[in-house]
Amino acid sequence: MKITDYLTPELVVAELAETGKEETLKCLSAQVAGVFPELSEDKILTVLRDREALGSTGIGGGIAIPHGKIAELENIIVLFARSRKGVDFAAVDGQPVHLFFLLLAPENSAGIHLKTLAQISRMLKNRGFCDQLLEASDGLSLFTMIKQEDERS
Repeated sequence: MKITDYLTPELVVAELAETGKEETLKCLSAQVAGVFPELSEDKILTVLRDREALGSTGIGGGIAIPHGKIAELENIIVLFARSRKGVDFAAVDGQPVHLFFLLLAPENSAGIHLKTLAQISRMLKNRGFCDQLLEASDGLSLFTMIKQEDERS
C-alpha cells in the first residue's frame, strides 16, 4: 500500500495562503471537492471539523493529519498541502503546522484507513524528508518527493 495510490498531483497544494485552522480546513475541503465533484465541500468540512472536535490532528513537529470517514466514498483520498509560513492549527506542541496530509476514507474501512495513517506517519518521521518538503519549489516537486519517499518506506 502506497500513499501515491491515493494522492495525485492535483491533490497537492504547494502553498497554503491561510493562517488559521478553520480557513485551512475550508481550503483543503474545497481542493478535494474540486477534484472529486461528487463530494460536497460542506460534507468534507463537516467530517474534518467533527474529527478536530475530538482533539487536534496537529501531531506536533509542524505536522497535521486531518482525517475522517465519508460513507459515500469508495476509495481513500489523500491530499498534501504545505504552508511555509505556518498555520495556527492548535497542534499538541503549540507550534505552527507547515505540512498537512489530509486523509478521507470510506465509512467501513478501518483497516486500510489505519494502514494509510501509519504509512503517512512513517514517512513524516524522517526529519530530512520533512525539511525537503519545506524547500521544494512547486507542487510537482512535492509530489515527486512524496512518491520517492513512499517507495522507500
